[in-house]
Amino acid sequence: MSSPITLAIINQKGGVGKTTTVINLAASLSIMGQNNLVIDLDPQGNATTGLGKNNNDDDKNVYNLLIKKTNIENIIQKTDIKNLDLIGSHVNLSGLEVETANDSNRAFVLKEILNSKKDGLLKKYDNIFIDCPPSLSLLTIMALVASDELLVPLQTEFFALEGITQLVKTIDRIKENLNPSLKIRGILLTMFDKRNKLSSEVDREARSYFKEKVYQTVIQRNVRLSEAPSHGLPCVVYDKNCTGSKSYFKLAEEFLKKNQIESAA
Repeated sequence: MSSPITLAIINQKGGVGKTTTVINLAASLSIMGQNNLVIDLDPQGNATTGLGKNNNDDDKNVYNLLIKKTNIENIIQKTDIKNLDLIGSHVNLSGLEVETANDSNRAFVLKEILNSKKDGLLKKYDNIFIDCPPSLSLLTIMALVASDELLVPLQTEFFALEGITQLVKTIDRIKENLNPSLKIRGILLTMFDKRNKLSSEVDREARSYFKEKVYQTVIQRNVRLSEAPSHGLPCVVYDKNCTGSKSYFKLAEEFLKKNQIESAA
């Protein structure tokens, strides 16, 4: 069995569907039989609560891991979904940047922890998904340095493409200085409203700019997607037949197909 792929779900804008994508894509792949680990690197902890766990757990959280107070084996939690594990967030994460100001190696901390366990504890996972905060902070840079690939949710709205050009510049800088093998795995169009002409325009522009990097699957606006986290469940478990869940299952199939094509190449 090969090492897991580490994927950061990233966009420096908030409210574009990052956390929704992390928990629903990971849950869909787990339901399909893959083993997945979600790392919640956002101090808000929405991926943690969205998977039914407490984001105030003082022991089992990623902050304690990053300050080297504990080992990774002590903080991985099982979720209620088979094959899906979690390393939860904690509000203390928001102070990490200040606390580690004197550590010149701090951007590499997460990468070193994950790499040291990829042939051991983490070997059983197919994918490690990192939910990034909605800003280009130290935590986001840590995720970019630790990841093999990026998945970028792109809201189909007016300023979306402007924001993504800024993100691409950041990714290029990280590749140049900190992680030369980093690549964009895919762009996922979210919050698509087929009644809105603008949604279709952004769809067209994104596909002409990013070509085959844009997933065929589009995530439509769907009320069940925003309801599910308050029940501590991914939507694909909360209501597996709604439009949003069907879209994420379709995305998971496309994701797996892309994996198989790349493995065969």
